[in-house]
Amino acid sequence: MEREKLKSRLGFILLSAGCAIGIGNVWKFPYMAGQGGGGAFVLFYLLFLVILGLPIMTMEFAVGRASHKSPVRAYQALEKPGQKWHIHGYFTLIGCYLLMMFYTTVSGWMLHYFYMTAVGKLVGLDADQVAGKFTEMLASPLTMGFWMVVVVAIGIFVCARGLQNGLEKVTKVMMIALLVIMVVLAVNSMFMPGAKEGLIFFLVPDFERMKEVGIVNTLVGAMNQAFFTLSLGIGAMAIFGSYIGKEHALLGESVRVVVLDTFVAITAGLIIFPACFTYGVDQTSGPSLIFITLPNIFANMAMGRLWGSLFFLFMAFAALSTVLAVFENIICCGMELTGWNRQKSSLVNFFLIIALSLPCVLGYNVWAWDGFAIFGGAVLDVEDFLVSNLFLPLGSLVYLLFCVTRCGWGWDNYKKEVNTGKGLKMHDWMRGYLTYGLPLIVLFIFVFGLYDKFIA
Repeated sequence: MEREKLKSRLGFILLSAGCAIGIGNVWKFPYMAGQGGGGAFVLFYLLFLVILGLPIMTMEFAVGRASHKSPVRAYQALEKPGQKWHIHGYFTLIGCYLLMMFYTTVSGWMLHYFYMTAVGKLVGLDADQVAGKFTEMLASPLTMGFWMVVVVAIGIFVCARGLQNGLEKVTKVMMIALLVIMVVLAVNSMFMPGAKEGLIFFLVPDFERMKEVGIVNTLVGAMNQAFFTLSLGIGAMAIFGSYIGKEHALLGESVRVVVLDTFVAITAGLIIFPACFTYGVDQTSGPSLIFITLPNIFANMAMGRLWGSLFFLFMAFAALSTVLAVFENIICCGMELTGWNRQKSSLVNFFLIIALSLPCVLGYNVWAWDGFAIFGGAVLDVEDFLVSNLFLPLGSLVYLLFCVTRCGWGWDNYKKEVNTGKGLKMHDWMRGYLTYGLPLIVLFIFVFGLYDKFIA
């Protein structure tokens, strides 16, 4: 079967950025920045993004482009006879399924809140009633199950239409709409009374405030967010590398994806922090910021229904862009493992992903259990822990070692592939850091994640 190709370079960049741009950018980044002291956190986040995320992204792209295979088969095309790197290929597929087991549910939350805001169900409610709407949603398996199935149906329908006619075409429109909506929301936030204080908090580094929060806490938080924001380690980027030609060097393409990802994260902060300072909201309020705090703001501001609808529409687009990208990975792996065509792999995965997503939906109500408290309280938290603390860091470490060590694909092969085409190049002077420094940093993130979860 001939390998499908993306129609345009823009399609590749927007698809890859769409995969990276997810709920982590627009939900987690603002409250992490709030808890990390604002501007200083953002400064170190940008630094770690360049020295951590960027090089590993080039490696995923390089493995994909050199092999022209899905992540589950890519290692077999590149490894030396008798090597076992390909075992990680199966773990990338498991990681993608695990991610979708809870991501489809959270994406459904975004669609549900868009619907509630658009039809005016939050208008006129006080703070406790708005908070009650979130609790009410979590307590209803039918509500969450319905929106989860809608998300899966949208994702599978788009991917089943093909790479160019489905995924690439829809993602281009959705990503451009997402960026336009974000800019409109950010401009609106600039005219709020508390905009100046919010922007100073968010964009101006204050190292005294960083000391109050804790220097180590801020640095480790920024490092974790920079690492996890790009969804590296489960082959989600490698699949798009396998769909592109050799016209452009991969470091330059990775820079473009990282810049888009960062633009969305920063713009989310520009939307949220002026609103927090205008309405006297605690900007460190954590995950509830999106579903309880912001709906309260929209319920009490002029034209709040319009701005709230646009906000949750952009949140839904950010979530769905990741869903589409990971579904493509899963469907393509299914095609290569079984020999099925795209439509059959899509149909089987429609039912499989719905079944796998049900524990997350039921974990907030029917299957609620105190034993999940160590992970955060629900089935979602267990699944998120497995992906974020095991599959992403360890998977990234495998890609890293495969590309830079002699017992893997090797530095020379990696460098040749990543530098093929026009654009920014990797150089030999980077080899020492990538071979010795970067693996130690990734290992630190992995170990600290476990320590923070179970010991701290």
